[in-house]
Amino acid sequence: MENRPAFENIKSFEEFSRYYWYREELQSICKKLNIDSSGLKAELNRNIEEYFKGNIIPPKKTVKKCSKGQDKRPIPLTLETSLIECGFTFGPKFRDFFSEQTGIKNFKFNVDMVASVKKVKETNDLSFTLGDLMDIFYGKKTYAKYDRISLQWNKFVSDFCADEASERFTNKLKTASILWNEIRNSTREKKYTHDLLEEFADKIQFLRASL
Repeated sequence: MENRPAFENIKSFEEFSRYYWYREELQSICKKLNIDSSGLKAELNRNIEEYFKGNIIPPKKTVKKCSKGQDKRPIPLTLETSLIECGFTFGPKFRDFFSEQTGIKNFKFNVDMVASVKKVKETNDLSFTLGDLMDIFYGKKTYAKYDRISLQWNKFVSDFCADEASERFTNKLKTASILWNEIRNSTREKKYTHDLLEEFADKIQFLRASL
């Protein structure tokens, strides 16, 4: 199994892509490279890919938020309303607004809408409107995609706990974490298999329950 090298020792994006990186690690790498460190994992990966190509994507400039004490009268909600300026949340007020606009009685925000709102707030993008969010709902526009890669860890733990062999461990989460770290820092598929218990038995032996 090939261990993951330090980023400084990686020579190409192809090599970089062979390993698993947490979002926080990608952000840290982008900051050290002085390139844009905002957005989800897919966007951070793209920024790093462009870096390896010689294209530097500079950090985004943010607009300062209104200071306390300024006018806080409710802003009318229209499709042209800035998501930032109206203080968007996923609460009833905005769910009702989208319900009226779409004609869907029990309106639900989809995962790409959630990802887009997260990015808008992270970058303080004042130009992004409720209409833009509506376009994302209908699939007419892409702003940020839901990061499904982040679900790998949860699936790994779930599959580990579903394995009857995991019953012999007093601390399942700790055991799963040790196995996950071995997989995460390698080029192998990021999924749990029963064989991992034997492969890394020496690392998890002390976590077995006392019989």
